[in-house]
Amino acid sequence: MTSLPVIPVDPDAPGRRPAMPPRHLADLDLPGRRALVTELGEPAFRARQISHHYFGRLVRDPAEMTDLPAASRDRLAGALLPRLLTPVRELACDDGATRKALWRLHDGSLVESVLMGYPDRVTVCISSQAGCGMACPFCATGQAGLTRNLSAAEIVDQAVYLAGVAASGAVAGSPPRLSHVVFMGMGEPLANYSRVVTAIRRLVAPAPEGLGLSQRHITVSTVGLVPAIRRLASEDLSVTLALSLHAPDDELRDELVPVNQRWKVAEVLDAAWDYAATTGRRVSIEYAMIKDVNDQPWRADLLGRLLAGRSAHVNLIPLNPTPGSRWDASSKPVEREFVRRLRESGVSTTVRDTRGREIDGACGQLAAAGDSDSEAARGARPGVAVRDQET
Repeated sequence: MTSLPVIPVDPDAPGRRPAMPPRHLADLDLPGRRALVTELGEPAFRARQISHHYFGRLVRDPAEMTDLPAASRDRLAGALLPRLLTPVRELACDDGATRKALWRLHDGSLVESVLMGYPDRVTVCISSQAGCGMACPFCATGQAGLTRNLSAAEIVDQAVYLAGVAASGAVAGSPPRLSHVVFMGMGEPLANYSRVVTAIRRLVAPAPEGLGLSQRHITVSTVGLVPAIRRLASEDLSVTLALSLHAPDDELRDELVPVNQRWKVAEVLDAAWDYAATTGRRVSIEYAMIKDVNDQPWRADLLGRLLAGRSAHVNLIPLNPTPGSRWDASSKPVEREFVRRLRESGVSTTVRDTRGREIDGACGQLAAAGDSDSEAARGARPGVAVRDQET
């Protein structure tokens, strides 16, 4: 099998000037917002007022913040609430329980978010980068390459917007409050480490500083950036780590997840087990089932041996291929045998609920379609398969 290079993933490297957005209140903690407000000549308590609107009431339009003096509203909004996300397309399926949004950022980059409603929870899948530099060949986003990192506020604003959709009652049969966030959209979250951690702190801080979610309801996905996994374990955060493994052996994983050429399966799993031991959180092992590629019984047995007795849960993902892809999903009988063998090894295993197939549910597909609709393509090429969605 041909090894693929890992595309460089440091858009902040010297000599590059990523088109980052203007500062937003979600980039700052509450003391930082107070300092900025006083610099504008406003009383410090205005920071709490505007933060309460954004995080507490999920209001993003300054015109609705009527308790702010009209003379101050535009000045405060200009400094703290610049427009970060412009809707390009919003699609719904599953009787409205799954909603996918395509956003255009201030520099024309495209990113996606997904809202998924269940009887007991509402989950949002958000992007952390525009594109992705990990070059996984079965992933639509990975094949598009990396445009840039998102700011902390661009990440948070996706969740706030979709939390507002849930609060409006638009997701019938689900609670009206966002409860879970998964960093499984476009991009490799741990390649945008500092901004992702800042975004997490905003999501879990109580209102008005943040959205007030439980840390245990936040999941961060990674293809296995070992130093960043170890760094995340030291952050005093109890978020769930989702490791996109996709193959139990180095020969195949070198192709499917090219970063494996840097950090091999054993080293990645060692970091994951250390994370579980430090945080007390069970690791989710993400495994896309690809027909005749990684779904052989012997690979199920090998995976079972690697995970047996560990604090881990396997989340098998039926591949969502795009038109023209050479990759296809494993058959249901093969999938069931894979599950049987893992469970026989004592490994907790489930198969991910497939959502959003009719609305280009795989991450990167809608962005590719959005580009094809516009001759001013923003760097996303048609993808070839699925990026992780939601557990």
